[in-house]
Amino acid sequence: MTAAADLVLTNAEVHTLGSPDETHEAVAVRDGEVVRVGRAFDVELLAGVETRVVDCGGRVVLPGFIDAHTHLPMVGRSLVNADLSAAGSPAEAVELLRERAAEVESDDETGDETSDDETGWVLGYGYDESTWDDSRYLTRDDLDVVSESRPVVAFREDLHTAGVNSVVLDRHADEMPDSGVQTAGDGDDGVGGDGGDGDTAGEPTGVVVEGAVDVLREATEPSREEMADLVRAAQSYATARGVTGVHDMVRGSRAPEVYRDLDEAGELALRVRINYWSDHLNALREVGLRTNHGGGSRGGLVTVGAIKTFTDGSFGGRTAKLTEPYADAAADPDATDEETGQWVVAPEDLRDLVAAADESGYQLTAHAIGDAAIDAVLDAYAETDDPGAARHRVEHVELASDEAIERFAESGVVASVQPNFLKWADEGGLYDARLGERRLRTNRYRDLLDAGVDLAFGSDCMPLGPLLGVDLATDHPNPDQSLTVTEALRAYTAGAAYAGFDEDRLGTVAVGNAADLVVLDESPWEADSIRDIAVSMTIVDGRVVFERD
Repeated sequence: MTAAADLVLTNAEVHTLGSPDETHEAVAVRDGEVVRVGRAFDVELLAGVETRVVDCGGRVVLPGFIDAHTHLPMVGRSLVNADLSAAGSPAEAVELLRERAAEVESDDETGDETSDDETGWVLGYGYDESTWDDSRYLTRDDLDVVSESRPVVAFREDLHTAGVNSVVLDRHADEMPDSGVQTAGDGDDGVGGDGGDGDTAGEPTGVVVEGAVDVLREATEPSREEMADLVRAAQSYATARGVTGVHDMVRGSRAPEVYRDLDEAGELALRVRINYWSDHLNALREVGLRTNHGGGSRGGLVTVGAIKTFTDGSFGGRTAKLTEPYADAAADPDATDEETGQWVVAPEDLRDLVAAADESGYQLTAHAIGDAAIDAVLDAYAETDDPGAARHRVEHVELASDEAIERFAESGVVASVQPNFLKWADEGGLYDARLGERRLRTNRYRDLLDAGVDLAFGSDCMPLGPLLGVDLATDHPNPDQSLTVTEALRAYTAGAAYAGFDEDRLGTVAVGNAADLVVLDESPWEADSIRDIAVSMTIVDGRVVFERD
C-alpha cells in the first residue's frame, strides 16, 4: 500500500519549469520529496488522515527560487541597523542614521554589549546616491552630524563604497590602503561632488572604497550570537519572497558556523550553499572540505560551494575595470582620459588563485563587472583543464563583449547574473552617467542565453527579491535583451540549481526532486506587474517555512 503524503497542494496551476514547461493541477509531497504531480483527482488519492491538503484556489505553484548570489547576513544587518535604501536624499540618509544613533545610545545606557572603545557603531546600509537629486556620496561632513563621539558608517548599496565620520577615520585610517581613502581634490567622492564644504585639499573626505571598506567590514563583524540573529531575520525576509535556497558569498564571517548551528537545531529555513572567499582556501584544504561536501544525500541544508574572489569593483564606485574610460570621467576636473577603473585582484594574482583552487578540485566563482575584468577571468579559467565540468562561474558579467559571450558558450563557464541591476540601466540612470551608450550593452541576457550559456539569476541582495528580477529581465531597457517569463523564471530556478550542481534534485517540479516550492497569488505570465505578485506559501524540503496570513 502506498504511504500517504505529508502535504498536498491542489486546485493549483503547477508549472514544472522543465523542458518543456508542463502544467498540472496538483502536487504531493512526502518525506521532503515530490511524490506525485498531475491531475487533482490522482494526486489527492495520496491524501491520508494526517495529510495536510491545501486548496490553492487556482494559485500558481513553481519550483522554489534559488538566489545564486547573496550576502544574507547583510540583509540581516539592513533589517536591524539603519536601512538607507529608503533615503531619498543625503539629508534623509543622515536623519535615518541619527535615529539609529539614538537606538545605539539607548542600548549602551541599558548595558548592552558595545564595541570599539566602548562606543557602539552606528551603521547604515543600502544608500544609492544615483536616485537622489543631489547625486553624491555621503561624506565625513554629513556623518559628523550624526555623531562626533561614535563611529558612523554608511555603506553604499553595492558595498564597494562607504562614507565614514571623523571618529572612524581617526581610529582606522592607518589600517586602510591609501588607494581606498579618497581625499579632497580627488574628484571621485561623488557624481560631480566636491568632497564637502569642510574639506581642504588632500584631507580625507570620508569616502572610502574597496580595500578600505574591507577594514570596516572586519571592524564591525558580528559575534556568533549576533550573527545568528541576523541570519534568522534575513531568512524570514527571504522565504517571504519565495526564496528556498541561496548561494551565500562569505568572507571573514561567523556565518558558516551559524548556518550549521541553525541547521543542526532545525531552525534553518533555506538551503545554503557557502561560497568561501579565497583567503579561506588553505584552511578548507587542510580540513578536507571540498566543493559539494554536505547537504544533498548526506542530509542537512548546508553545502560547501565555490572559492570566491574579486577582480574589479563596481560601476557605482567607478572601480569596475573597463577597456575604455568611463563616460563621466570628463566631468571630473582631476580625472584623466585613461580612467578605466581598477583591479581589486590583479590578473596575474587571479591566475595563480584559479590554478591553485582548480587543481585542488574546487569550483571557482569570480566577481567581474567591467569588460576587461570579464576577459581576465575567462583567460584564467581557460588555463584550467575543463572549466565547464568544474562549473566555474563569473559573477555579474555586466559588460561582456561579443567575444566574451562566445567564450562563455565554448568553455561552459556559468554566467551568474543579477537582473535587479537593470534598475540602474534606464536612460538618465547611473549606468547612463557612467557608461553612456554602453548602458544598452550591459546585462546581455538574451545574447548569453541564445549562445547556449548557462545562466543563473541572483540578487546580490540589492535588493533580494526574485520576482523583481524576473520583472526587470522581461522588460530590459534594451528590448533586444529581454527574456520571456519562462526563461527568466528558469534562470532563478533550474539555472541557479545547475550553478550549484543541484539540477538533479532542485529547480523543477518533478517526482523524486526535493520539495522546494513557492505558491504565488498571481500568474507571472498574466500579471500586470510581476514584481508586485504576493507570495502565499514557501516550502523547503517539504516543510512550510512561510505562509501568509
